[in-house]
Amino acid sequence: MRTRSLLALAGTVTALTVAMAVPASADGSAVLTTGSAGGAAAAVGDTLTAPLASGTTATLYSSATGTSGVTCTSSQFTATVTGNPTAPGTATESVTGHSFDSTSCTSNVTGVLGVSSITVDNLPYTATVASDGTLTVSPASGSTIQTTVKLRTLLGTITCVYQAPSLTGKADNSDSSIAFTNQQFAKSSGSSLCFANGYFTAKYAPVTDAGAPVYVN
Repeated sequence: MRTRSLLALAGTVTALTVAMAVPASADGSAVLTTGSAGGAAAAVGDTLTAPLASGTTATLYSSATGTSGVTCTSSQFTATVTGNPTAPGTATESVTGHSFDSTSCTSNVTGVLGVSSITVDNLPYTATVASDGTLTVSPASGSTIQTTVKLRTLLGTITCVYQAPSLTGKADNSDSSIAFTNQQFAKSSGSSLCFANGYFTAKYAPVTDAGAPVYVN
């Protein structure tokens, strides 16, 4: 399940997502700025990227309180700024990439030997980032956020497909991060070894624009 909607299955998350942080709003500045809060505006067309925050993992668990599922230590998202108005307001982005390195992923689901791949489907997604730090990731009209996870079992490889109508995260200016907590995906297809629901949790940081940290205002 290499890029399992884990995040879209994460999917995801991607996404994935994208840019930013708890507001430190400065009147007259753009919603998304680079280098500092209230700094230079991120330009429309700029590419934003972020890996998993150092020392953290992306998880897709079978329940919101459990620890059974898939864990990855390497994931990244890429997004393009499509709108960045004056703060307070809501910036927009196009999430064009959300990947999971399957070699960094493991599963403790009974009967599963390993993770072959996790793929975030149906990209690009649309992301909105409000001045209060709320991040919302949505699919195109008529589509869904979807992650396909392929798992190795004693009986061969199985494919689990997970879907979610949208994802909600939170940006934090203290470390230019975006965090998703227990975002629920439902299984749309797959064998009985695929759990019925996937709860995606991950923190991406730092979000950068040409190497400079991104802030939300």
